[in-house]
Amino acid sequence: MTALIGTASGGAAPGTPPEAAPVARNRRRWSPYLLLLPGGLWLLLFFVLPSVQLAGTSLYDRSGSLETGYQQGFAFSNYLDAIQAYWPHLLRSAVYAGIATVICLVIGYPLAYAIAQKAGRWRNLMLVCVIAPFFTTFLVRTLAWKSILSDNGALVEFLRGLPLIGDDFRLLATPAAVICGLVYNFLPFMVLPLYASLERLDGRLLEASRDLYATPVQTFRKVTLPLSMPGVVAGTLLTFIPAAGDYINAELLGTPNQYMIGNVIDSSFLVRLDYPLAAALSFLLMATILIMVFAYVRRAGSEEVV
Repeated sequence: MTALIGTASGGAAPGTPPEAAPVARNRRRWSPYLLLLPGGLWLLLFFVLPSVQLAGTSLYDRSGSLETGYQQGFAFSNYLDAIQAYWPHLLRSAVYAGIATVICLVIGYPLAYAIAQKAGRWRNLMLVCVIAPFFTTFLVRTLAWKSILSDNGALVEFLRGLPLIGDDFRLLATPAAVICGLVYNFLPFMVLPLYASLERLDGRLLEASRDLYATPVQTFRKVTLPLSMPGVVAGTLLTFIPAAGDYINAELLGTPNQYMIGNVIDSSFLVRLDYPLAAALSFLLMATILIMVFAYVRRAGSEEVV
């Protein structure tokens, strides 16, 4: 009985020498930290340290150049200059990413529900179809959309033949083209978390709702949607965050009038070689996304879905 009490209270197992008990306790105490060590080192080397270096770069004096060398001047005015010059691009990025996320949710939720609850033996095949675009590169997929939306493409020619659309109608080089590209490229990031959430849905709850004479709409609002909210939150975050920082779709499917903040950062780093401004814009984008994500998660996690 004494041995059982000692084991239940965190002591050594029966038969363990007394001098080995502290070693066993220390091993159990440090095991979680040792398991976190590889991931922590990865984040430290490839996220924390580059972010610190980028923060220092954002405070360089912009009066220098890449040839003469930038000097650290703690120029916080770089952030003010970046906001004043490129706030439309920040706003456009948030708007495009938000619209694309809503469209992905509207398309992805019924698709994920069908795969999780109605697909039956076709479930695996439908999941493969969802992730099949990942078998090709992001750039190739976007170039394919450029061909689909081109002025001489079959889609535009069909739309021009409709009575209410003129001959000068076009899709390429418009905000709609950029949003279409974002929706297509990031739709799987919405579908997969929704599927994982809906697949765990207990069918007995839906049967109980029907037994209580709830309509299908009431069952969805009161049972299905609240239980799938973790998937909705995860899917919207996984879609919005990369879409807000994307620049390939705006580069290939739009014009400078549709450029997002990612295009400005890319140009500042690689074309104009204005590293302080590019670093400041990167941190502004990161801060904007973090603020929006924290506000969204707090509301989604605290407000009841009615």
